[in-house]
Amino acid sequence: MRIWGIPHPELWKCDEPLDVIVPPDTAPPCIPGVKGRRLAAKRADALIFDGVPVVDPVAALFTCAGELTLDDAVVAIDALITTADDYPDLVRLSPLSTLTAITKRLELWGRFPGCGVIRRALPLARERVESPKETETRLLLRAAGLPEPVVQHEVRDHGHFVARVDLAYPESKIAIEYEGDGHRVDKKQWRIDIQRQRDLEDHGWIVIRLTEADLADGGATLLLRIRRALATRAR
Repeated sequence: MRIWGIPHPELWKCDEPLDVIVPPDTAPPCIPGVKGRRLAAKRADALIFDGVPVVDPVAALFTCAGELTLDDAVVAIDALITTADDYPDLVRLSPLSTLTAITKRLELWGRFPGCGVIRRALPLARERVESPKETETRLLLRAAGLPEPVVQHEVRDHGHFVARVDLAYPESKIAIEYEGDGHRVDKKQWRIDIQRQRDLEDHGWIVIRLTEADLADGGATLLLRIRRALATRAR
């Protein structure tokens, strides 16, 4: 997964075993630092990445599925199917896959460790997501019983583009923006963010900005802010 830039819950460690996949009629390697697996040829496509043969992104996800929680799997599938060109660390094939292709591959593979997690994650995945934290935020709101926000919503005024926001409740005019460190350390991006917030507020939108810290405690304070904003709009 990491070769393709697909988010994995564990950071790579230098002493981590290397997964090596071989055909069913080949003995998997059994040497220190290598974890061998057998995999039927029809289950994966062999691709070349930086001169090294690797399995395709969907096969990579499926072979790691047993290590993933439901939320982890949704984050990974969001990355696989995104059409965004700025998803962090992702190797672009625009997109890496589609929901239809992943579903068909799931049927082909049948039972495997983590197949149930992938199956439950597919209906929760959304296209156009631009970062793992956007997915985490969306899933947090859903788990808290809040309406699911729209992903990468474009705000327009009489056909004129105003802004595109990470997550939105368009009918309530509430925008939820995740701010990664790049928004803080990049002077140009910081100024763009401030102007975008002004533009949205000038058009009657409530803008809720959050950072990783807002998700660290289970998002209690963030959820309260969003509930208050929705209640304000409902009056």
